[in-house]
Amino acid sequence: MKTKNHGLLAVHSLLMMAFIYIPIIIIILYSFNSSRLAADWSGFTFDWYISLFKNRHVLEALGNSLTVAIVSTVVSTILGTLAALAMRKLTKRLNKGMGALLYMPIIVPDIIMGLSLLVLFNQIHIPLGQSTIIIAHITFSLSYVYVVVASRLSGMGKQLEEAASDLGAGSWQTFRYVIFPQISPAIISGALIAFTLSLDDFMISFFVSGPSSTTLPIYIYGQVKRGISPEINALCTILIVVSITLILLAQFILNRGKGQKKQSVLPF
Repeated sequence: MKTKNHGLLAVHSLLMMAFIYIPIIIIILYSFNSSRLAADWSGFTFDWYISLFKNRHVLEALGNSLTVAIVSTVVSTILGTLAALAMRKLTKRLNKGMGALLYMPIIVPDIIMGLSLLVLFNQIHIPLGQSTIIIAHITFSLSYVYVVVASRLSGMGKQLEEAASDLGAGSWQTFRYVIFPQISPAIISGALIAFTLSLDDFMISFFVSGPSSTTLPIYIYGQVKRGISPEINALCTILIVVSITLILLAQFILNRGKGQKKQSVLPF
């Protein structure tokens, strides 16, 4: 019976993996299709990738996405790290309460968060554009940075800090020479995750973007409504490769910083 259950579980896992990854593989394969028709394979080509970098609208959307991702990543990394450090000083009960609030942007559905931010910006009369996308991305990205850094801090203990204090080190010296070297891999990992999430985000950006602040995911959505072309498949493939690379790099950096002890960078 146990062997039969294991076999059914293996089949179920394979079916789930196929359901998730086969559509992605198809997109990647058809990005090299020389035919413009999505369902007609007529040969292998790199022409669609070359044409992407000649498309003014793609380059403009890429510039907007990179600007939003870089600015929101820097700000959210600073705020998320400071939040994790501050939460460490709170009492256990207060830490749990504040921690639950910081988890909310991760738990709340993107459509609810996007709509609530849109209402907020309208109420305080902030015109929609690149700045509102940056604010929105900071709002959810800092939670992911907080989770990663706080997890690293929770496994550190306070022995080294107490030893540094006994040796006469001040608060800044303790942070610079004791705490920061230990949490720097988590900070870098959190920043990479924040950058990836910002670069890939569609739902929240769709609600808070203005007419001149189209990001790559929004551009892809607009083009798909006219029909799926190999050029869009190529753009999606680039985003997939970049996202996977950044997530794997974040995991590698965090694992290397923790030595042999493994920890997932994903908070779910």
